[in-house]
Amino acid sequence: MSDAPKTSGMTRLRNYFLTGFVVCAPLAITAYIAWSFIGWVDSWVKPYIPARYSPDTYLPFPVPGFGLIVALILITLIGFLTANIVGRAIVGFGERLLGRMPLVRGIYGSLKQIFETVLSNKGDMFRQVGLVEYPRKGVWSLVFVASEKETEINQKLDQDGDPLIAVFMPCTPNPTTGFLMYVPKSDIVLLDMTIEDGAKLIVSAGLVAPEVKQMVVVNGEPIEGMLANPSIGALAQPARKSRTASSRPNK
Repeated sequence: MSDAPKTSGMTRLRNYFLTGFVVCAPLAITAYIAWSFIGWVDSWVKPYIPARYSPDTYLPFPVPGFGLIVALILITLIGFLTANIVGRAIVGFGERLLGRMPLVRGIYGSLKQIFETVLSNKGDMFRQVGLVEYPRKGVWSLVFVASEKETEINQKLDQDGDPLIAVFMPCTPNPTTGFLMYVPKSDIVLLDMTIEDGAKLIVSAGLVAPEVKQMVVVNGEPIEGMLANPSIGALAQPARKSRTASSRPNK
């Protein structure tokens, strides 16, 4: 009898700790990543700021984030200058100069194409989440489906009515690495979840799954609902209402 309250109290303390950990851990990790990023940018930018323009010269403590603000202003100014004719001419001259360097031109060209694809609004990013049977039949892997484009691979391997589509199969828990595969369109099972939900599913190793909408039939009328286990009361209440005179046993 005396052990029951102690066990119950320890269980509550453990639940309180786990609840607090779930709340504090994401906040702490987010703050750490943000603070590290600000410090990394400051360490690159602040050494090039003249001392008379830096607030660290006049204050007894360093101002975090000042280098990040200066970097954002400079990047915006460069973008503004690049939008006019003179800026485009300067950028074109610099790109031609880099194009003459054997090693640098490959790195610069690849990085520029990646950033233009990621940051552009042309819809060239992954457009849908799908499933592909990999690494064997009966085992399904989550993939990000790219937009359909006519490439040399399609010209050589496409079959009539079933083109090849580029899909990216990310690895868990780091979705930035993975495999690029060309899969027949008929072998891809498209999903309704968004790209963000798919990324969460991969990062969490399947623990954080998006809610699934399903059509629930109530009294012969379909309604949209979330796929979840209903409570006991919710199960019991419709059961009492659904009994009619025709379904009751004859006395």
